[in-house]
Amino acid sequence: MRLCTIVSGGKPAVGVKMGDGKVVDLSKQMPRGPKSVVEILTGGKKVQQAVLKACAKPKAGATVSEKSAKYLPPIPAPGKILCIGLNYRKHAEETGNPIPPYPVVFCRFNNTLTPHNGKMPVPSHSPQLDWEAELTIVIGKKCRNVPKEKALSVIGGYACFNDGSVRDWQRKSGGQFTLGKNFDGTGGFGPDLVTPDELPPGGSPLRIMTRVNGEIMQDSNTDDLIFDVPTLVHELSKVMTLDPGDIIITGTPSGVAMARDPQPWLKAGDVCEVEIEKIGVLRNNIVQGA
Repeated sequence: MRLCTIVSGGKPAVGVKMGDGKVVDLSKQMPRGPKSVVEILTGGKKVQQAVLKACAKPKAGATVSEKSAKYLPPIPAPGKILCIGLNYRKHAEETGNPIPPYPVVFCRFNNTLTPHNGKMPVPSHSPQLDWEAELTIVIGKKCRNVPKEKALSVIGGYACFNDGSVRDWQRKSGGQFTLGKNFDGTGGFGPDLVTPDELPPGGSPLRIMTRVNGEIMQDSNTDDLIFDVPTLVHELSKVMTLDPGDIIITGTPSGVAMARDPQPWLKAGDVCEVEIEKIGVLRNNIVQGA
């Protein structure tokens, strides 16, 4: 099942993709149905099957083409945005860092999110905007202290993320990540949330790529993750309750601009695409920001 959040009549609405190039606007197709992607996730298989059944024969005026849809992030306002650093072996190696013995965790905030086809700004305070293709976990069930062997049961879906990083600010104050990861609009997210039944367990193996203006810059596979998806859910849920709609951004593979010579930072006019096999393509236009 592929879910997204689109703008319909000036308001957020659930979009359901049925594989024909069209997005079914659930607010028109099923007016009394779920009002958000999170509501569908928490409803489990019963609600998801009801949504699919309702969308099998779209009503007149209840669809929009995937290309013309105006997207919002699949989860427009996650309660938590948890990010994992240095979680691909080859990326840790290219940055000269040791393989971490425990997940490196930092946070993003909702002001950073930008949707598919949305603008990603280069901050006026730095030209060093870098790309980071990442597989994102979306939590589907409230949980705490989840055993590793049961971790996949609390996942509602997976999505693409571009963890845009302002590298000089990331290195400020002794190398903490928070400032460099929280400039407005630098976190591309979308277009879709794909439910686990359409993907290999834990989202691995899947090819993961970044293209800038059509040129491949990152090309790897999620099987290079140091800490896999069950491990991340298990460890994070030891610390905090994970709620439906929370997202975990699992890390980026090798091939970032920072590790290249010269360093081809993203600049206004570029088009940056993140593609994950079986999930889709997230596209963002790079603009000059404030």
